[in-house]
Amino acid sequence: MSGTPRGDYAKAFAAAQSDPATFWADKAEGIDWIKRWDRVIDDTRKPFYRWFAGGVLNTCYNCVDRHVERGRADQLALVFDSPLAGTQRKISYRELQVLTARCAGALLAMGVKKGDTVVIYMPMVPEAVVAMLACARIGAVHSVVFGGFAAPELAKRVVDARPAAMISASCGLLPGRSVPYKPLLDEALQIAGVPHTPCLILQRPQLQASMLPGRDIDWDEAMARATPADCVPVAATDPLYVIYTSGTTGKPKGVVRDNGGHAVALRWSMEAVYGTQPGDVYWAASDVGWVVGHSYIVYGPLLQGCTTILYEGKPVGTPDAGAFWRLCAEHKVNVLFTAPTAFRAIKKEDPSGALVKQYDLSKFRMLFLAGERGDPDTIEWAGKILGVPVIDNWWQTELGWPAISNCMGIEALPVRPGSPTKPVPGFDIHILDEDGREKAANDIGSLVIKLPLPPGGLTTLWNNDAGFVETYLERYPGYYLSGDAGYFDADGYGWVMARIDDIINVAGHRLSTGQMEEILSAHPAVAEAAVVGVVDALKGQVPVGLVVLKSGVTQSEAEICAELVAKVRAQLGAVADFKSVQVIARLPKTRSGKVLRVTIRSMADGEALKVPATIEDDSVLPEISAALHSLGYPRSDN
Repeated sequence: MSGTPRGDYAKAFAAAQSDPATFWADKAEGIDWIKRWDRVIDDTRKPFYRWFAGGVLNTCYNCVDRHVERGRADQLALVFDSPLAGTQRKISYRELQVLTARCAGALLAMGVKKGDTVVIYMPMVPEAVVAMLACARIGAVHSVVFGGFAAPELAKRVVDARPAAMISASCGLLPGRSVPYKPLLDEALQIAGVPHTPCLILQRPQLQASMLPGRDIDWDEAMARATPADCVPVAATDPLYVIYTSGTTGKPKGVVRDNGGHAVALRWSMEAVYGTQPGDVYWAASDVGWVVGHSYIVYGPLLQGCTTILYEGKPVGTPDAGAFWRLCAEHKVNVLFTAPTAFRAIKKEDPSGALVKQYDLSKFRMLFLAGERGDPDTIEWAGKILGVPVIDNWWQTELGWPAISNCMGIEALPVRPGSPTKPVPGFDIHILDEDGREKAANDIGSLVIKLPLPPGGLTTLWNNDAGFVETYLERYPGYYLSGDAGYFDADGYGWVMARIDDIINVAGHRLSTGQMEEILSAHPAVAEAAVVGVVDALKGQVPVGLVVLKSGVTQSEAEICAELVAKVRAQLGAVADFKSVQVIARLPKTRSGKVLRVTIRSMADGEALKVPATIEDDSVLPEISAALHSLGYPRSDN
């Protein structure tokens, strides 16, 4: 069947380790080049490594035009499914080529040229994908900002990216309401001091935005009069996009992705990691504003010639916890990739998985989870109700594609729930102690990657080479610092437990909050759990747990909490000093579904509350404050 493994993991990993230049030159044959490279790895400016130096290509051509030219013109490239808008739209590769060429022409007419930046601030609509590809088509560098981000946060990204143009829409959609984007865009440009930046605006039927004459250009009108633009040759080392990730200083970090290495890595990952072939239907249930949306809604599937799904909806509530299964059945999805949070939400609403039985999932082969740690309970539950392999994988915005995963297109290894399996060929991963010494098997340490990062990883930070070195390379010279803590077991399986600052020190004992969350989540009444380390005058830090219960639980909260404390103490010992756990209705999360553990910890520590820009719904914070207060911690009502 399509996606059947075709190799030997150990052999592939060894080949990438021993001769990375030869390994990646072979993978680069999956991409069409205008001019082949002079050097596979350019190490003349260490630590600023470059892949396929001297090579020339166009990413948009590789995503769209080549499939049209080679017999896939009528295959679906993009399926848009929006229960929020009540609409669906299916776009073939031929149609996507026409739309992208016209949008590229519209950008040229606005004065955008090769090397310029374009900030895209869009909801989950096909035009967002077209805009990204159109930028790549003319060699402009796009920076997608999650739609609905607050104006000050958008302004920070505008200041840093200095765009020649903005692309936005009149609104985004949430269940039962629209979210006006245009006022946020206007305010952001004022804050950034560039109020006259040309703006291309998609007017959605749910809400019409007011337009500023002389600055704002209507999407439909611009597309109608645009002269289609051809693909522009760009250097493999030229930037394709900048994606911002939150910085500890409050200044967002602009992760830079190149054209050549990115195209090679993303296409190969679709084959090697996700086990897909051209023509497969692939759905990444994420957002184009996040790295998963860049890599696996847009570039990865289209580079591989797959059909990609663009979903404007939620895992629950649009209309129910069967939303994912309806979409998988209706569009014959082969591979689904989403965050564990989505499945925990589904599990909470439909703990028995009854809704799965209402849909024909005969085409569905695999489920991949990433974005935060996949707890064993969620992985086992998903596998039980779906009857397909459930594959955890670990990576980051900076890396661009999975670094630890079960490579289902090479060799399907036995799954160990809680572990994303083994390093993907091309990633040389180590676990180091604070002094840079290699940790023994099963010992938690800092997860680092030996340089050079493989193709597809960040090349630097936008206009901030010094920040790139300081943030990622200074701590362990010769290695990339992931910021995550983990270990390898005796069989070489990787276990990513937490961010480094979520390894807590309880009376001199280093303990993983991830392990504690794993224990809490295994309780049959618990849907989700978060554990943070809180400052303690006697022991340095002590763990505090917050849990969300599944629907229909009849056992008392007091009994559940007592059982949870007992389970942690039984499995980790009294040294964990786990005594405090509270039931809450929901956890604070980012819009991409990550639990805001740092926010919970700062609230418990009584620090001044700074609401993160990425928070999905800040109305949850008073409940968190009340829960922590009931455990004896100060209120964080400020």
